[in-house]
Amino acid sequence: MPSTRDIRRRIKSVKNTAQITKAMQMVASSKMRRAQLAALAGRPYALLMNDVLAEVSAGAGDFSHPLMEVREIKKRAVILLTTDKGLCGALNANLLREAARFDKETTVFICAGRKGSQFVARTKRSLAAEFTYKDTPLFSEARAISKFAQDLFLKREVDHVDVLYTNFINTLTQKPESHTLLPLGDIKALDADLTAEGKTDLQTRGKEFLFEPNPGTVFGNLLPHYLNYQMYQFLHEAKASEQSARMVAMKNATDNAQQIIKDLTLEYNKLRQANITKELLEITTAQMALG
Repeated sequence: MPSTRDIRRRIKSVKNTAQITKAMQMVASSKMRRAQLAALAGRPYALLMNDVLAEVSAGAGDFSHPLMEVREIKKRAVILLTTDKGLCGALNANLLREAARFDKETTVFICAGRKGSQFVARTKRSLAAEFTYKDTPLFSEARAISKFAQDLFLKREVDHVDVLYTNFINTLTQKPESHTLLPLGDIKALDADLTAEGKTDLQTRGKEFLFEPNPGTVFGNLLPHYLNYQMYQFLHEAKASEQSARMVAMKNATDNAQQIIKDLTLEYNKLRQANITKELLEITTAQMALG
């Protein structure tokens, strides 16, 4: 049975832990708000780009682009967006469980975040490149990741590129999802993924498009930018998910620490009362023995 001194020491230790988790909760809460606003603000533009590409490609006639080439999948690249740090609940575990489903022999990983590269090294998978991104992702960071994936695809080193990231649903819910980045395939079908909220009236206009100088030049510049922005949005979604999961995890840790402190305090008081009662009984017994 622990002594009162042991319980006091444990209460002090748990209080110190609770102070740390509370501070981390407050930091994550401030970062979470900014990350969530950035992720939500970028969604309308990403949806509109899908709609524009679908409509413009319909007026481009018989058009093809190297980034649209659909090939037999012999080698696959997966862009894995994880966090640099832990203490964010099951966020990374859920994401890496999905990453483990890809065939080790035919898949190479492009990692953004140290947790992803550690997973690849630990499971002895193939790592093509490792990137970092800040708490507020920069477009240049997204462009570097996207450009590397495009180069692998255009050089025919891989036949398919997926992005594995955590999609931000709300503060309490983050869902690991896989999205096909390359090949773009039939752009006319891109708008099938649009939500009703993100739809525009582009397809109801029925206008004829004229391209200057030609459709190849226009799409040659538009498609890379589309891929770069898609990656930029994925980074924002991943960062919003990370900060939300960390805030919730630290709040749960703080609440659990407070509950442990209450339980230990109750146990301490009971033990202290038992010791007092025991001492009183000893004094009374000794007094009665002396007559």
